[in-house]
Parts: sequence; C-alpha cells; structure tokens
Amino acid sequence: MKEQARHITTDLVHHSYQAPPAFAAIQPAVHKASTVIFDSMHDMRTRRWLDKSGFTYGLHGTPTTYQLEERLCSLEGGKQCLLVPSGLSAISTVALGLLSAGDEVLIPDNAYGPNKDFAEHELARWGIRHAWYNSMDVADLQAKITPATKLVWLEAPGSVSMEFPDLVALVQASRARGVTTVLDNTWGAGLAFKPFDLLADGGSVAVDVSAHALTKYPSGGGDVLMGSIITTDNAVHMRIKLTHMRLGIGIGANDAELVLRSLSSIAVRYHAHDVSARVLAAALQRQPAVVQLLHPAFAGAPGHAHWQQLCGAAHQGQGAAAGLFSVVVDAQFDQAAIDRLCDSLQLFKLGYSWGGPMSLVVPYDIDSMRAGGRGALQAGTVVRFCVGLEDTQDLLRDLAQAWEKAFGQAWVQ
Repeated sequence: MKEQARHITTDLVHHSYQAPPAFAAIQPAVHKASTVIFDSMHDMRTRRWLDKSGFTYGLHGTPTTYQLEERLCSLEGGKQCLLVPSGLSAISTVALGLLSAGDEVLIPDNAYGPNKDFAEHELARWGIRHAWYNSMDVADLQAKITPATKLVWLEAPGSVSMEFPDLVALVQASRARGVTTVLDNTWGAGLAFKPFDLLADGGSVAVDVSAHALTKYPSGGGDVLMGSIITTDNAVHMRIKLTHMRLGIGIGANDAELVLRSLSSIAVRYHAHDVSARVLAAALQRQPAVVQLLHPAFAGAPGHAHWQQLCGAAHQGQGAAAGLFSVVVDAQFDQAAIDRLCDSLQLFKLGYSWGGPMSLVVPYDIDSMRAGGRGALQAGTVVRFCVGLEDTQDLLRDLAQAWEKAFGQAWVQ
C-alpha cells in the first residue's frame, strides 16, 4: 500500500534536511531553544546539565550560553559561570543563594545603591539582617563581623565616589572569620585586576564570588542587559546555581550573541576608555570650580595607593582603570549651575549606566546616598563622567564650552 504523503504543514515542522556538520566561522552559532530534543528514553533519563555535559532544556543552557560562560571564566580567572538578566540580578541571585533567615550581610556604605536597597527591602523581609561598613577602614569591617555574618560584599572602587579600598586586606579580614566574600567586579571587568588572584605580600588571596554587570564593558554597546556570577569553588557555585535554577532565571540567545561578539575587543576598548578618561580628568582637575578629583589612578584620590598596589602592573605598568571618574564641584555653585553644566554638554548625554560608546554625565546628591557621611570627599556636588569612545579632543571642547556657560569661568588649558 502506498504511503500517504504528509501534509505540507507537517513537513515544515518535521523536515528531513539537516545541514552538514562541518561549518567554521569567526562568530559562534546562535542556538535558540526552550525544548531540547532527546534521542531516546535512555538519553532523556541519563543526560545531565548541572555539569554542562549535556543539554536538557533551554533555560539550563545551550551551546551559545555555555560558550559565553566559559569565555567569561577565562576573562576573570574563574571556573564556573552563571548568566543572569542584569548586574542587579547577579547581586540578588548571589544573596538569595548564599543567605538564610537569621544570617547577616555586610555591604560597603559606598556600594552600588540597588545592592543596598535590595538588602533593606527584600532580604529584610526574609529575616536576613544587613549593616553598612566603611570600605576604606578595614578595622570597621572587622568590628562589624559577627557570628551571624555570612556574606561580605566588596566593591572596588566605590560607586560614584570612586574610593579604592584595600581589597586584599578586606578579603583577608573576612576569610579570617570564615565569611564568604563577593566582589562587584564591574569596574575592573577582569582587566584591571584578577579577582581570584589578588596579589598580596608573600602570595595571593581570592574572593569567593565575582558578580559582573555585563551590561557595561563586556557588552560595550549600551544595548544589552546581562550579568554574570563567577566562582572557583564548586560547592559555592552549586548553591547559587540551584537557586538560579529554582528562580527560573535565563537570558536570551541573541543577547548572549551580542556579548560574545563584543568580548574579543573588550581589552582594546577598556584601554581606550581609560586613556581618554585620564586626559579629561586631568583637564577638569585644573579648573578652579573643581575642589576634588575622584579617579583612583590619580595621586591624591581616595585609595590611590591601593589602586596602585592592585592594578599598577596592568597595561605595560601604567596601571589599568575604567573610563569612569567623578569630580566634586565647589559648594559655592548651586544646583542651578550644576544643571546648567549638564544641560549645556552636547556630546556627554544625560543617562545612567556606563561602558558604552557614548559619553554620559550624571550629578549626584552624595549625602543622601551614604549613611556614614562623606568620608574623604570634600564639600560640594559630585558629578560623574562616563567617557565613551568619541575623540578625546572633541570631548574636551564640549567640556570647555559647557563649563564656561555653567560657572562663568574661563576654561583653564
């Protein structure tokens, strides 16, 4: 009996053609899947995803996401990586994976604001306590560690105010009390220093977890939201990974493709941002309206010696720093003058985030962001500059014209 022909709609779903396997290209293939097909019931029962030996469901990984995870491990010197939808998602997933009711987390007072907000409003509802510590005072951290402390967050440099802590000493103080450390490594990006190989006298120390907002330098385009959680200890990794799985966290294949495409140029871009930012920072430091430059690569900036110790060997001994810095504008200039500065800039746009091709500017009320006061910061308004990939001289001219309009002072060359 002649086999009945299948309807075209069936053939379009179950088409017999398979592309030949040998295909090589510069960019990795993009694999999109929710359902993953198994060869047999035995295959379905025995295939495993926790150790990346196989694929079971799109949420648990595809060849595309596995490749991105492994390349990020190479970038930061880790062994295991989890991808999440944003840098803040990396922060919250780590906290949920490693903390339980009755535990305590210590967070730098100058940390990324949403990290502090998550502890205040979400972790607190689950009976997890929190406290802020002064990241520039190792003794303050030591004094605040209690038997309930299970997690210490680190950030180098601090958010907006850019103080660079003694990261090695903070890690050592935490390890001495058996407390897990997590570093927000977005600024360093795996290039300024290695989070799992922090050079210390007579050896090295390592953080336990690195959380990274891939939205910034790994993406580099200002068009992708993604984060990563990287570890070297398998037990720590599995605790976070199982929480990651139970929360149903996943990322899109096209977003993974964009970050993979950008990773090959991250070191070149990072250095370009850095070089341009230092030129602009030096120029702003010469202006009478600036009472303080907050850039860890500059002598006199809070924590400069710690930056030099940790990052000084990168980029041919010149030290590595991101294209991000802040200045403190003299308190004699009111908010209207600060707003006039920001509104007069043409190439620097008003917008959050950083690490993309376009330069950005944002003023901050630092007093409302810190529980422990201004620390080493001078009185005045903090204005943060994210330096993009525009021509440095064009950016200087933009700063000069806006500066004169805002403060009525001639630009000092």
